[in-house]
Amino acid sequence: MPEFLETEVLILGSGIAGATAALELADRGMHVVVVTSATDPQESNTFYAQGGIIYRGVDDAPAMLAEDITRAGGGHCNPIAVDILAQEGPERVDEILLKRAKVDFNRTEDGELSLAREGGHSMPRILHVADYTGKAIEVALVNAVHAHPNITLLAGYTAVDLLTPAHHALDRHVVYAPLSCVGAYLFEQATGEVKRCMARKTILATGGLGQVFLRTSNPPGARGDGFAMASYAGARLINMEFVQFHPTTFHHDGAPNFLISEAVRGAGARLVLANGEPFMQHYAPEWRDLAPRDVVARSIHREMLSRGLTHVYLDLRSYISQEEILNHFPTIREKCLEYGVDITTDLVPVVPAAHYTCGGVWADEWGRTTLEDLYAIGEVACTGLHGANRLASTSLLEGLVWGHRAAVDIERSLPARLQFDPEQIPPWQDAGLETPDPALIQQDMSAIKQIMWNYVGLVRTANRLNRALSELRHLETEILRFYRGSRLTDELIGLRHAIRSAILVAEAAWENKRSMGAHYRE
Repeated sequence: MPEFLETEVLILGSGIAGATAALELADRGMHVVVVTSATDPQESNTFYAQGGIIYRGVDDAPAMLAEDITRAGGGHCNPIAVDILAQEGPERVDEILLKRAKVDFNRTEDGELSLAREGGHSMPRILHVADYTGKAIEVALVNAVHAHPNITLLAGYTAVDLLTPAHHALDRHVVYAPLSCVGAYLFEQATGEVKRCMARKTILATGGLGQVFLRTSNPPGARGDGFAMASYAGARLINMEFVQFHPTTFHHDGAPNFLISEAVRGAGARLVLANGEPFMQHYAPEWRDLAPRDVVARSIHREMLSRGLTHVYLDLRSYISQEEILNHFPTIREKCLEYGVDITTDLVPVVPAAHYTCGGVWADEWGRTTLEDLYAIGEVACTGLHGANRLASTSLLEGLVWGHRAAVDIERSLPARLQFDPEQIPPWQDAGLETPDPALIQQDMSAIKQIMWNYVGLVRTANRLNRALSELRHLETEILRFYRGSRLTDELIGLRHAIRSAILVAEAAWENKRSMGAHYRE
């Protein structure tokens, strides 16, 4: 492949947001390059989303959904974004997922779409494909991306930096112009080469940053790449302190913290102690086990601290029939069985883990950021939809809605040609001579995860946050020195992005002295 690439639209990320934008743009006749650091383009946060996607309930109305979103968001939601999602969401599900991608959502015996209820929702309005909704959606969308003649899909390519004339142009007078984005430097993992990809419009759809925490439901690639690149480029980021911890991830020695979907509690499961005694009624009498996620996660945290526990349990066996468990949660059962836990007969050990970033790169109602020609959609973006805490099953719908909206805006504003001379962007200069030591990368990543979990986790204090910032800033100095003296690898690029993203979260948490939603300060 040549060192220099050119396209109309460059999309970084292949989850529901990136794939939707790619298909919508390609259907409108534009050429799109989609880039993912994973070797399998289906690998994304979307793929691992066990829960569902919001549709519309019986006798539902946009105002009712908006009220639920705002309540879960601690009153901090952007009403414009909330209204857009509530008004447009069901229509996007209809036209993109049901008609175009033909996702086979669960249906009732009479053929109607089956609607489930999840935490924070006032009624059943969630579509599911058993307990692997995200996988079903992602497979359908990526298959469509593969098949589209207007889309070039580059898997195994890591975005190193956004190309911004103010930072990269040979003509330094460009520094006086407004900040803009003209593409990205892309690291080809198979060859070790860095390629310039110039684009008239660039979309960040890189997902979250859960991997900067010790415990997370996120896949390995969710290390904050998009947040870091946007920060280096000078884009505005907001609400970074609002990292949502999912209350229930599987806890077992040697096992990853895989998700135990909120749909399990929606079906009737209860959070209990080892003796089977429920406890959520003491913390949220009205909602109990279906309280918003931040409330449930902190309640578990308090139970663990007060009783000296490493985890609590989910009880499905006492509240859900075996037939329903087998029909609705086959993936969860299969995964738990790998570690000797049968969810039809055993209590399931669970613990909270970092799950979703409610903040991110500031984006308006069309996904536009503060950099000209740069868009941000999905989890990496912050439209203000989620406020201080995300309502269950809004994330997939947000990616769908803003993937569509970004495509609409790009179609009407795409310039006829590149607005910047490609010759002004120099080829990548790899000054590093040494191959980076994997042990050093692993140790630095481990240090980031421990600092973030212990000091910037579920419950934060001024002393913990001060300690976190001191240690993270020192670590960033060492990592950047290491980065500049080494040859690029995907892991090294990820380490640089992870430390920047961790600092963005810690700084925002330190600055916000008020407890709100997912950000809780003692």
